[in-house]
Amino acid sequence: MDSDETMTAAPTALAARRDQPGRVRTPAEVASGLGRWATPARHLQIARFSGLYLWALIILVFAIAIPSTFLTSTTASNIASTQAVTAVVAVGLLGALSAGSFDLSVGSNLGFAAILCSSLIVHAHVAWVPAVLVTLAAGLAIGAVNATLVVYLGIDSFIATLGVSSILLALTELVSKNQFIGPLPESLQNAVNWKLLGVSGVTWYALALAVVAWVALEHTPIGRRTAATGANLEAARLAGVATTRHRFVTLVISAVFASLAGTLVAAKTGQVSATIGAPYLLPAFSACFLGTTQLKPGRFNVWGTILALGLLGTGITGLQLLGGQLWISDMFTGVALVLAVAFAVLGQRRRLARMKKQVAATGPEEAPAV
Repeated sequence: MDSDETMTAAPTALAARRDQPGRVRTPAEVASGLGRWATPARHLQIARFSGLYLWALIILVFAIAIPSTFLTSTTASNIASTQAVTAVVAVGLLGALSAGSFDLSVGSNLGFAAILCSSLIVHAHVAWVPAVLVTLAAGLAIGAVNATLVVYLGIDSFIATLGVSSILLALTELVSKNQFIGPLPESLQNAVNWKLLGVSGVTWYALALAVVAWVALEHTPIGRRTAATGANLEAARLAGVATTRHRFVTLVISAVFASLAGTLVAAKTGQVSATIGAPYLLPAFSACFLGTTQLKPGRFNVWGTILALGLLGTGITGLQLLGGQLWISDMFTGVALVLAVAFAVLGQRRRLARMKKQVAATGPEEAPAV
């Protein structure tokens, strides 16, 4: 079997493993459930764009409720700018998730990168360009550590990246001494906060990275082989895919993107604290998994993730403008993620039950693919 054909064989292998009790689902299996919880084929085309309909509904509700504050170009620009940093983290995560790994260190990695870059500039008096390059090199090293622990030592990605996250948090507190670092030079801030067509530079950077990731993950053999690796590691390996390399590289890329996001948020705000990274972890994962319900159901995809970020950002901003407290952001994002995964679990159970009934009625030769 050619390596590019493993995507065809992967769903069968996934279906064979889903009903094993006590086994943790891989990212690919969760994504498959998220994308296809509305199982009838006639609903699939509608479900692909359900996020757009929901986004339009959210906009309409807030436009009616608070037209004077919500229906402004400033609000739209703020939503895009706020979600841009999360988009960079989420886009970097997509490769690791597609390859079957969870990177829980991205939030702490972002925070450490922001503190490291700021400290080099403010305390060590390093020019901002070399400081950014050193920060990205540190992100690459962090990704290599994650990848070595997961790929070569065989530690579960949950445990390995969670441990690295804790270490990074400690290093962040050590470097910052739990104090704000800033202000950063205007030249660095101007490199991120410039505007084109009313859209901030950080948003344009995020869109450019999204396009690069879209081409790499969805329009190259590397992207197809990465997806095959996450769908069924052993089948992909037997088909000739360099699964070790794909898992290693995607974890490194995830870390580098998180470090880049850290430098962007530092430049955007002008000063940073040790707690700056944690709020980006849950929204990034929520966007990745909610994105699997959109445009290409059942698959981690770039534009579905961007759509999910826009929807979440609009909902959170609208609620805050209505007078919601600061905690509404975490609440809204968490509820959205839990509901989506709940639908995935229910959808998997429904498909397995339907498949078993059809097998009993027609025999295994006529069983549908899950």
